[in-house]
Amino acid sequence: MNIQKNKLIIVVTALVIGTVLFSSCGESKKDKDEQDLTVQQENALDTPTVSLVAVNKGKLSSNITVPGELQAYQQTDLYAKVNSYVKTLLVDIGSQVHQGQLLATLEAPELNSQLEEAKSRIQQAKAVYFASKATFDRLYSTSKTPGTVSENDLEQAQAKKSSDSASVEAAKSSYQSFAANLAYLQIRAPFDGVITLRNVNLGAYVGPGGAASNQALFRLEDHNRLRLVISVPENFTGGLHNGDEVSFVIRELRGEKFTAKVVRLAGALDNTLRSERLEMDVYNTSKKLLPNMYADVNVPLAQTDSAIIVPKTAVVTSTEKVFVIRVKDGKAEWVNVQKGLESGDNIEIYGKVDAGDQIVKAATEEIRDGSPIKIGSGDQTGSVKSEKADTSKTKK
Repeated sequence: MNIQKNKLIIVVTALVIGTVLFSSCGESKKDKDEQDLTVQQENALDTPTVSLVAVNKGKLSSNITVPGELQAYQQTDLYAKVNSYVKTLLVDIGSQVHQGQLLATLEAPELNSQLEEAKSRIQQAKAVYFASKATFDRLYSTSKTPGTVSENDLEQAQAKKSSDSASVEAAKSSYQSFAANLAYLQIRAPFDGVITLRNVNLGAYVGPGGAASNQALFRLEDHNRLRLVISVPENFTGGLHNGDEVSFVIRELRGEKFTAKVVRLAGALDNTLRSERLEMDVYNTSKKLLPNMYADVNVPLAQTDSAIIVPKTAVVTSTEKVFVIRVKDGKAEWVNVQKGLESGDNIEIYGKVDAGDQIVKAATEEIRDGSPIKIGSGDQTGSVKSEKADTSKTKK
């Protein structure tokens, strides 16, 4: 009985000891795995695994979209020069007119009286002149006989004739002045266009001293040809020249694309906006475009030869600097650069980077300068090719 009891105790003891040993081994293995994982993570932080890309030289074309405004090629306000009343109105808002066409007639009865008075003064001046001329002619004829007419009387008669002749010319000039005022009573179109504003009605008193003296009778605009006006920011000036073609769209005319050529450049920057004013001529044959419409203008930028092109993800922009990470002798090297044109996923950079250098494709500030670099398995370094740019927008 005692022997069986002792055997049972031995078996139980062995089981307990085995369980304890197995548990200890399991915990030791788990701790070791955790330690190995921690070491691997620390090694990964100390030696990050990256993908590389070889930088390349090429051309990068780009464009920007800037806001523009359509303006009438010619626009003028027509006023009354003399005080008068509106007698007839021959056009209204929306009327298509041609150069020299009569738009309205004014009436000023006092002008007719002044014209007749000026005409009478001409006849009066002529009568006085003819009398003085006849006197001078008689004295001159008599003076041929010596001693009959003094030289002083002859000179005075000649001076009187000249003075009366000048009076005739002055009377004629006064008459022409009144006649010109009569011509101002007819308002005519200075160029082909459309009437876009009318501020007067029949019988209105107009002119410099009239009630509507500060208002134009009509506004005339040329809609056959429009001016597309844009302001190019200072950073992008020099990209366009005379004769270059741009495209633009009007938000209200969705789906339609228009083109225009650059014909006028300011050649200087605006002091307020720090931009250069450019004008394009737009021939409005379809009559769909109207003055004062806003347009989104696609402006092509100049292509740069032999520029270093890299992916945008390779350029790190921090609060202190802009840089790329070049891999040299297995270590990271921060290289300060400046950004250029952007095109799709690529960007131009300027700095101490040469074609063929290997840089980190997805660079971050966590890859410290001088830290060791591990290249990912199966990574193949490629090169960046030049491509056509996507449009980058400049906000209004």
